[in-house]
Amino acid sequence: MSINNLVGIRREDCAVIIIDMQNDFIAKGAPIECPGGAEIVGNIEILRKWAKDCDIPVFFTQEMHRKQRVDFGLELIRNEPEHCLEGTEGVEIISALTPAEDEFVILKRRYSGYYLTDLELLMRSFNRKVLIITGVATNVCVYATALDAIQRDIQPVVISDGVAGTSIELHEAFLKNIDYVIGDVVTLKELLTTVQ
Repeated sequence: MSINNLVGIRREDCAVIIIDMQNDFIAKGAPIECPGGAEIVGNIEILRKWAKDCDIPVFFTQEMHRKQRVDFGLELIRNEPEHCLEGTEGVEIISALTPAEDEFVILKRRYSGYYLTDLELLMRSFNRKVLIITGVATNVCVYATALDAIQRDIQPVVISDGVAGTSIELHEAFLKNIDYVIGDVVTLKELLTTVQ
């Protein structure tokens, strides 16, 4: 991408967030299946191992809605089918990325990982200034979280080969927009070879 501000980022300033890698977004035939979602799992696993080796905290978001459907808000009157209902297989984080005991799962009801969650508190508790973002969907929850991060003066770094969108076109368009005005968009290799 066009702008790269990775130089100068220190590992001790970073946290990793894995957004909504759940069956309802990743499984074949899922209600909101993200093209390329299954293909990014390997890179997310590499990133998790790097984070663990570097003492970088890892956060997961898990979108979850009550069975009574009272907390969907306006989501369902837009383009989205019903998804991520509590107690269903679809709400579960995919088995390949099951969170470890030393990782943190953040329950969310809306697009942003920040909105009405404890992500901001966790970032403060760990004294982190850089949020490395992976997961789905590039054009929805990844974008919303990156935007909310920069508005809190947290530097968002989106891993281009560690995210997937609800379509290839929207994925590419939103990566360009994030890179243009919100944060850094880099490959996993660029991150691992630059951040010291």
